[in-house]
Parts: sequence; structure tokens; C-alpha cells
Amino acid sequence: MHTPPGLCFTDQYAFRPTGSTTAAVIALLYTVRSMLTENLYVHVFALDFSKAFDAIRHSTLMDKMSNLPLQDNIYNWIVNFLESHQHCTKFAGSVSDTVNVAASVIQGSGLGPACYIVAASDLQASRIGNVIIKFADDTYLIVPAANSATCQDELDRVRQWAADNNLQLNLKKSKELLIMSRGRRRKTVIVPPPCPGVDRVTSVTALGIQLNDRLTVTDHISGLLSSCARQMYALRVLRAHGLSTTSLQDVYHATVMSKMLYGSPAWSGLCSATDIARLDAFVRRSKKLGYCRPETPAVAELFEKADDDLFERINTNSHHVLYQFLPPKTAHSYNTRPRHHNFSLIEQSTDLNHRDFLIRMLYKYAY
Repeated sequence: MHTPPGLCFTDQYAFRPTGSTTAAVIALLYTVRSMLTENLYVHVFALDFSKAFDAIRHSTLMDKMSNLPLQDNIYNWIVNFLESHQHCTKFAGSVSDTVNVAASVIQGSGLGPACYIVAASDLQASRIGNVIIKFADDTYLIVPAANSATCQDELDRVRQWAADNNLQLNLKKSKELLIMSRGRRRKTVIVPPPCPGVDRVTSVTALGIQLNDRLTVTDHISGLLSSCARQMYALRVLRAHGLSTTSLQDVYHATVMSKMLYGSPAWSGLCSATDIARLDAFVRRSKKLGYCRPETPAVAELFEKADDDLFERINTNSHHVLYQFLPPKTAHSYNTRPRHHNFSLIEQSTDLNHRDFLIRMLYKYAY
């Protein structure tokens, strides 16, 4: 479907057939690393909107809906779905008067997610070179060092957009992560002060994955192992109540192992040998206690399989949300070695310090 002027859906990774939190974090890290190839640092603002789904104004939403190529009967059906909602409160046996609800996209409804995507579709970076990435109402503003002077202008524009849509940008919960380049030519850099009202931190949790200003995942793995250890206590309680070993292993793989592999294609490439060793030690201990199946592969193999599965889905679906990050395809009249793809291997992918998931996969399948 043709996208109307002023509306953008490619930066939204939620409520789409191939969208996921993993895809959103991959896009975020890909953007940051690409900027770091030409900038000494990058600003990442994790923005927080207060009760976003409950505050979207219906009239503003329908103005944006009118720009979409919708048939009149579909448009009128959406209007009818949103209007005439009322709310009242009951307390201590007393019921308040009913009032009309002129906001909220009704998050639990089938139409709610699509409505929010449309409502947020015109929230875009105002300066060339700056990028906004969204997963539902989780919004990340990425500004390279070359555009540092525009940070405050971008935040002001986001605040104005929020006001126009009956939302509130919560600056107290919004955070700024300043990621410095770790390249060979690193030199002392004077960075600008934080924007007023937004705390500058050394790490943020982006969609369940902890990212720090060093682009390492040691902090994430520490928190991950701590969370998994707490779940092991629940498994011990289940065993004490007579749950069989087979069932315990099923619960372990559905909870602990799923948590360990959550979003791994986005962050596993940032793991050091020590990080992998810590995860392997946890899995070996789980096997020794009888919670993990003995045939479970090493963590590195699990990460590799998750990478392969995701890359295969991207490579075979040109409508995948991450397909836009793949380099252009090349056509050759010769073929000296079989390859799993025909994407060109761009020069920046040789920079091991900035290699990300997509680049790792391109090189893996090429050689």
C-alpha cells in the first residue's frame, strides 16, 4: 500500500506481520553502529510517553486515517467503533455520572494496535541524519555527533507532537545514552552537556535488553543470569511437589531457556568469550541438576541457530521489516563458489568493531 505523505510506517516494529522486539533492537543497534563509523559518539534517547494507548485523541487519529487509501465504509466503521464510548466509576456503592470518552485506542481490541500505528506514523525526526525507531509506544531517538546541536530541537518537536496528540512526554522517565566510538583512532572528545530534564545514563533497558554506553552485553548477561537463577528456585519448588523430570525439563526450556535466548540475534554478537563461558556454565549446572535436557547444545550453537533462523526469514521475505537493511543484490555471470545469498558485501562490513547481526550473517553465508 502506498504510504501517504507525512506518514511513515517503516520505523514501527510492533503490530506488523514480521515485526518483533528482536527486530527493533537489531534496527537500533544497526543504526547506532552505522553512525559510529563516521561519528565519535551517538546520542540514544529512550523516550517515555505516559499512558500512550489511553490518551490518543480520536479526532486527531481520524484526521490521519483520512489520509490513508481506505474505502468510505471502512473509514466510517472505524469512526463508529471509536465513538459513543462512555466511562463511569463505582466506589463504595455509588456510581458516578457517565462521560463520553474522546480518547484511547482501546488497547485490548483487534483494531487498537493498528490505530496506534497510524497515530504514531507522523512522529519522525525533523533533521536529516537523525533517526526514530518505534516499538508500539517505546520510542528511541538516535542522533549522531554531527547533529548534536539538534538534540534539544528534536526533543522539543517530540514534545509538541505529543501535545498535539493528547500525549505527554515524560522527561523524568526518558533517558539519554551516549555511546562513544571505540575505534582505533579514538581520541579525547568533548561531548555536549545533557539536554535539560533528561538524565544521561550509562545503560538503558531497550525492550528487555540492557544496552550500555560501551556496546557490550556484560551487564545484560549479569541481569539475565540473576533472573534465570530466581526461576531455578521455582523449579526446585515444583520438584519438591513431585513434578516429574521430563515435565521439569519442559518447564525449564519454556521459561529459563526462552529467557536466555530472548532477542539473542540482536545481542549475541556483542558477547565476549567470558560472557559465553558464563552462560555455558549456567547451562551445565542446569544439566547437572536435571532441569535442562542433556542433549541441549552449547550456548554458542543455540545463538547460531537463532541467527540462522532469523536470517532465513529475512532473506526469503522481501516484506520483512529488516529487509531494508540488507545491501543491494548483485548479479554475476559466474559462480565459483555456492552462496546462500546474492547480496553485495559492503566495505563497512569489514570493520569488526562495528559488525552487527546482518553483516555477520552475510559473511557467514558467503564463505
